[in-house]
Amino acid sequence: MKRSVFSLFLLVIFLLTLNGMVLAQDDVVKLGFFAPVTGPAAADGESALNSAKLAVEVINEKGGLDGKEVELVEYDDHLDSKQSVSIAQKLTTRDNVVAVVSGSYSGTTRPAATIYQNAKIPMISAYAIHPDIPKTGDYIFQQSFPGPVQGKVGGYMAVDELGAQKIAILYVDNDFGSTLNENFQKYVEEKGAEIVYVDSFGIGEREFNPVLTKINNLQPDLIYVVAYAGEGAAIMRQSVDAGIDAQILGTEGMDSTTQFLQVAGDAAEGLIITTNLNRESEEEQVQDYINRYTQKYGFAPDMVGASTYDGFMLLAHVIREVGTNPADIKNAMYEVENYMTNTGLLYRYTDIGEAIKPVQVQIVKDGEFKYYDKITDMDLIAP
Repeated sequence: MKRSVFSLFLLVIFLLTLNGMVLAQDDVVKLGFFAPVTGPAAADGESALNSAKLAVEVINEKGGLDGKEVELVEYDDHLDSKQSVSIAQKLTTRDNVVAVVSGSYSGTTRPAATIYQNAKIPMISAYAIHPDIPKTGDYIFQQSFPGPVQGKVGGYMAVDELGAQKIAILYVDNDFGSTLNENFQKYVEEKGAEIVYVDSFGIGEREFNPVLTKINNLQPDLIYVVAYAGEGAAIMRQSVDAGIDAQILGTEGMDSTTQFLQVAGDAAEGLIITTNLNRESEEEQVQDYINRYTQKYGFAPDMVGASTYDGFMLLAHVIREVGTNPADIKNAMYEVENYMTNTGLLYRYTDIGEAIKPVQVQIVKDGEFKYYDKITDMDLIAP
């Protein structure tokens, strides 16, 4: 008898505890997040995580969502696709998130996207630009413009704006690099420009003197560089050593003050990049984000951080309108029109979740990224 009473007592305690856990979960809105906080892409991972935390902080300061506090459920994917898939399974089956933002690269975001699609949990890819990501399904979105768009706009800048006729290409050998390289080449060749040299390199490569010497001997008008901050800084410094006078046109991977500009130094002067962050934007929210990030973390944000922040703010905008049901969030995403973000005006999403927005063009002057151009031509920016 005593045993039965004791067992009943334990059962009551368990049920009360379980009920308390459920109530605690109901008191918050959980948003998932993953990024390469450690490993070869740790600099981008740190930038993305900083902005994810800042976004949640700002959302909660404004009253949270649905009258509830937002909780960030964060994971480090180590830039490992197996880890990103495992994280996706945890977020969709254990963590009770209503939506997810990827702060990671295409190689880790692509396989994870399938898990979110099958679980019917909306996922926004903050800056991973591979075209297959949104093709995964109707719950998957890209916050930045797709890679083919940036490659095409790069071609437009090279030939139509900068007048290049002889072009050399160096690109990082991954989803990001190959996508931009392919679409850049297609555009410039259709415009009649000659590609005199093409070569690829791995993440972490730092020795470019031999290839830059070859390129210099070919005397191109322009060198198109698809690189991340570390490789990009090495290329810029060594291009000076090689005596290269050609205009260098880069991409969003080099959009970093701490990891690129500070390392490249004076060698970065005159570099032009396609990206999605205009640091001289007159939009108050852009300057508020830049100032608040800088004050909080001690250095200025980059496009990775700005794109991640936008992903969370877009989710907050949609959830405030339709609530926290994942299907409702997904449907509302396709209804978004002319929504101002830190990375430009989001005109709308395509039928497969690709963002249509301007491409920003920045130039390095006096050691800082400055406004150079903004591409709004729909023939160029529409996927």
